Amino acid sequence: MRSLRQRGISAVGLFAAVLIWCAPAEAAKRVALVIGNNDYRNVPKLQKAVNDARTMGDTLRALGFQVMIAENQTRAAFGQSLLAFDNSIEPGDTAFFFYAGHGFEIAGQNFLLPTDVPAATEGQEELVRDASIMADRIVDRLQNRGARTAILVLDACRNNPFDRRGVRALAGRGGLAPMTTLPEGVFSIFSAGPRQTALDRLSDNDSDPNSVFTRVFAKQIRDPGDNLVQVAQRTRRLVSEMAETVGHKQVPVYFDQMVDDVFLNGPPKPAASAAVAPSPPPEKVAALPPVAPLQPPTSESLNAPIASFSRHNGGWTVVFSIADPTLGISWRMAGESEFRETGFMDSLDPRTRKRLPNPSIQLPSDAPASTIEVRYVDANGELQGPFPIRFDPEAALLRDQRKILDMTATSWLSFRDYNGLLVYYTHLMSYRCAIREARIGIDSAVPDKVLKMPACDMRDPIAIPSSATPYFKLPSNVKSVSVELTYRDGSVSEIKTFRR
Repeated sequence: MRSLRQRGISAVGLFAAVLIWCAPAEAAKRVALVIGNNDYRNVPKLQKAVNDARTMGDTLRALGFQVMIAENQTRAAFGQSLLAFDNSIEPGDTAFFFYAGHGFEIAGQNFLLPTDVPAATEGQEELVRDASIMADRIVDRLQNRGARTAILVLDACRNNPFDRRGVRALAGRGGLAPMTTLPEGVFSIFSAGPRQTALDRLSDNDSDPNSVFTRVFAKQIRDPGDNLVQVAQRTRRLVSEMAETVGHKQVPVYFDQMVDDVFLNGPPKPAASAAVAPSPPPEKVAALPPVAPLQPPTSESLNAPIASFSRHNGGWTVVFSIADPTLGISWRMAGESEFRETGFMDSLDPRTRKRLPNPSIQLPSDAPASTIEVRYVDANGELQGPFPIRFDPEAALLRDQRKILDMTATSWLSFRDYNGLLVYYTHLMSYRCAIREARIGIDSAVPDKVLKMPACDMRDPIAIPSSATPYFKLPSNVKSVSVELTYRDGSVSEIKTFRR
């Protein structure tokens, strides 16, 4: 069997300790596979993908990853590289996959193209599928190996590589399709949003050896004390600003399904201390013993509670999900001295045959970003925790409203005939804090006009200002309106068409 180096892969060093806040203690190593493809045989060659891979390899090594680098991979070599990567991953690891090269979307699925991909033409989608690597399959492989955190970075949002003069090109879009159904524990970032293309350079005079996305991203992940979401948001802003200087639209998009906050370069930056408003005296909880000092979760706390946040007119509802049967739940905000019990529901837990603890709490609408500490009594009467849960009002509002918009897509628009046609978008206005831009198409499947939205008001995000007009008027002969949303996290919705 050929060695890794003979297959175009280099590996270095021992694994460094994983610096993931709130990760289990045994998640003791980081591993990365970095691939760059320039020398395509049947589709246009690229100039910077190999350099991008080398830059990312150096960056990840500096962050404590064991890195395998593979260059100019044929389909067979690509498969061998992935197999070697699989074999390096153990349960609890952090796995990082970076790819620079051609990518292609077919029917909503993303394919990474090896260097020997054939020059397919119209109707030959299956030829490309069989000759390429499906991005979703890479995620599945990392999950199957038990990686606690899987990070997928694709600098592959280029023009249609099968587009050639005089030949009907293979049907497909520039860029990649959104990955909105990632499993828990996975984070992905693309160099450009759906139907956008990524710039290799800003101009003919741009001598940087890396693409616009990789040069920014490789620098940002080195910043100490920032989690991946913060890195992605900063990368998105900087890349977008650079692309705008040459009249190009490129907004990197990320998809976050992580349970942990992942810090690739050191622990989180200390938050500025904030005064904690005095709270009413807490009720004593007879079932819960005195609190111990807050400790980071260990291997015994794999079933730590998770929380979901929803915003309503009166404030926030926080619902805790706990895998273990519980006899009591209590909580406090960071900085408070005493825990408060959540109380009990008027129903029995069939697992314990005791009253079911109330899994939810309420927070005021102006609650600042902070940490909620949660503990519970398990079925054996033993106290578990406390566990820290980060509360970020702005991020929580975005996720909550995004989820509502996805679930209620049929309500985005409504029609009314009144001296013409009135099209109401009250629903979109109500959840506008999750929307960066809303576009519509009039009797067209291509949304090309921007809907005007009032600014998001974090104090009362659902309320529609009295000065806003939640409808627009169209001629009575209009038959349909299409809608596409760009969310604040950079992802883009499917295009929805509403017919009268």
